[in-house]
Amino acid sequence: MTQETGGFAAFNLNPNILAAVTATGYEEPSAIQQQSIPIIMAGHDMIGQAQTGTGKTAAFALPILHRIDPAKREPQALILAPTRELALQVATAFETYAKQMPGVTVVAVYGGAPMGPQLKAIRNGAQIVVATPGRLCDHLRRDEKVLATVNHLVLDEADEMLKLGFMDDLEVIFKALPATRQTVLFSATLPQSIRAIAERHLRDPQHVKIQTKTQTVTAIEQAHLLVHADQKTSAVLSLLEVEDFDALIMFVRTKQATLDLASALEAKGYKAAALNGDIAQNQRERVIDSLKDGRLDIVVATDVAARGLDVPRITHVFNVDMPYDPESYVHRIGRTGRAGREGRALLLVTPRERRMLQVIERVTGQKVAEVRLPDAQAVLDARIKKLTNSLSPLVADAESTHGDLLDRLTADIGCSPRALAAALLRKATNAQALTLAAIEKERPLVPNNAPRGDRPERSGDRPERSDRERRAPMPLGEGRARCRTALGARDGIAAKNLLGAILNEGGLAREAIGRIQVRDSFSLVELPEDGLEKLLTKLKDTRVAGKQLKLRRYRED
Repeated sequence: MTQETGGFAAFNLNPNILAAVTATGYEEPSAIQQQSIPIIMAGHDMIGQAQTGTGKTAAFALPILHRIDPAKREPQALILAPTRELALQVATAFETYAKQMPGVTVVAVYGGAPMGPQLKAIRNGAQIVVATPGRLCDHLRRDEKVLATVNHLVLDEADEMLKLGFMDDLEVIFKALPATRQTVLFSATLPQSIRAIAERHLRDPQHVKIQTKTQTVTAIEQAHLLVHADQKTSAVLSLLEVEDFDALIMFVRTKQATLDLASALEAKGYKAAALNGDIAQNQRERVIDSLKDGRLDIVVATDVAARGLDVPRITHVFNVDMPYDPESYVHRIGRTGRAGREGRALLLVTPRERRMLQVIERVTGQKVAEVRLPDAQAVLDARIKKLTNSLSPLVADAESTHGDLLDRLTADIGCSPRALAAALLRKATNAQALTLAAIEKERPLVPNNAPRGDRPERSGDRPERSDRERRAPMPLGEGRARCRTALGARDGIAAKNLLGAILNEGGLAREAIGRIQVRDSFSLVELPEDGLEKLLTKLKDTRVAGKQLKLRRYRED
């Protein structure tokens, strides 16, 4: 098959990388990608001045992956990021672009996670290391040669790193790297401190500067909803109950997702269809025509398939999957609010995507307000309103045209007009739930981001228990002691974080640690009774999620 000469193909990237880029839905490189990729592929040092959201991650990830040797099981590229969230985001991007490159491994190195597995992944030959400066320095103190094979360095959001006080850590890292490395620096601004770093550590860098001009249409009302990834379909169905829309387009990332979501919507009675790159042009035209004339109300599409889509009756855009960058977000929501009309755009955000939401708000200069899923009362009100609107036009002359039939049916059946009307309503609504109790039983509609106290009680025949009994510790295992730390769920702590820290710093075997119970404001851990005081002394300086663990024996009174 002949490669196209435009778009990303023009860079002559490794075909496997190009295939992965195509699978993400990208067709044309952004301005920062157009200028940066050839420079980095040629091996030059570079200073890139660009805002987050301009596509700069792909601007350095694609050419670096092109220069990686999968046969060499050793760190070859280091990407430094100022925060754990950005490090995870960049690592995920590398994994996406390297999906079709067998043998290429990515490791994210950040604080708050066990050090042992991170160092093991580096020593086992992960070619791409994405790290925060502080945690990487922790690893260098254990193994000063851990970066000896790195020949590509990227400083992402360098100005943010300096704001967070990582200057000294950066100098330590520079000294641990080979002097012959390629260095690429990205920063939204170039204060003197950044220029000083460039003068000391970059060799004849080429400069790239991109201005962001992204703006949104002010007529579009924007909102976001926090959900978990596996709850998106149910969230969409809940929102459709209460949103007053004429036509709607939903954006997802993959072709399969268009088919799955469109099928789920059709099963619920919505007139929906999928639109993706695998759909033939004539079928695509039929879908768009059906949306225009009202035979369809909802289209589920990928970014590529929706390009050029202009249907004036679209009142709503649902971003079911987060767009890859703010420019894509602006293009998506621009499908509504056309010709001076008002529009509404909803964005579903998973916990890991909150940072991208902040980027979208910063780049667009508009706040995207948070909303919650509708509760049972809102759904009931919406269903009754729709039923009222559908019946109102029929009432005016119904008695004159169907009054005699009503009299005959009530006589033949032997029921009252009220009973007959109720039976006909049941048939007309297909037994749809139209009471609060029925809706609450139908499916949980309480937002998953609501405070725990606002969530419904669990169903079942469990006996009522007092709050003290509900929160009482589990029975203690034989030969174990229970210890307490003031770190809990509100500190972002999970049981795996505590387990990893204790295994790593305490030198224990996994089976030596018993149950771990994470509560809102504290956690309980079962440790061996034998040698406990010595173990607690060993763990006294251990930090989890940037905070001291401070384990103490728990006295149960």
